[in-house]
Amino acid sequence: MQQRLARGEAAALGELYDRFASLVHSLAHRVLSDEDEADRITRDVFGYVWENPDAYDPKQGSMRSWVAKLTQRQAVQRLRQSSEAASRAANGGCSTEELELMVRRASAAARADYIVTSMPAPLRAALELAYFQRRDYRQAAADLSITEDEARRRLRLGLQLLSSATVRPPDGAAPPGYGRAL
Repeated sequence: MQQRLARGEAAALGELYDRFASLVHSLAHRVLSDEDEADRITRDVFGYVWENPDAYDPKQGSMRSWVAKLTQRQAVQRLRQSSEAASRAANGGCSTEELELMVRRASAAARADYIVTSMPAPLRAALELAYFQRRDYRQAAADLSITEDEARRRLRLGLQLLSSATVRPPDGAAPPGYGRAL
């Protein structure tokens, strides 16, 4: 894909867009909570990819993770700019610490979205049952037609993956209940 982009093949950009546009848009929307801004970020990210195909280094990870990192970086930068502008307009309505906490939370939310969308379908299905439908591991096992041990394993692994996206308070303490066994 990178070589095709470097040669200027518009079809390669179209394929990349088809594959990752929903990921880019959802990550940007998660950070910015604004449909129009998410659309702009999506255009900006794919414009950057088209103009800079050599910026991707396969040794650093997959094309999907690179595109997600570009999206997160762009969205967080846009969030900082809009928050700083709003803060200046309101004569300091938002402190630097509050802005940074807001940016960290938005970044963590975007990372969590990316982690969930990129995890294997069996893990994602178990987490969705537990989170959206409030199923415990026994109910999830029954719904997924798997053993209870397998349901616990999937939930534990999915939650471990998600824990890498959590925001720690400034003092570094873990949130209440963090690290307890399932």
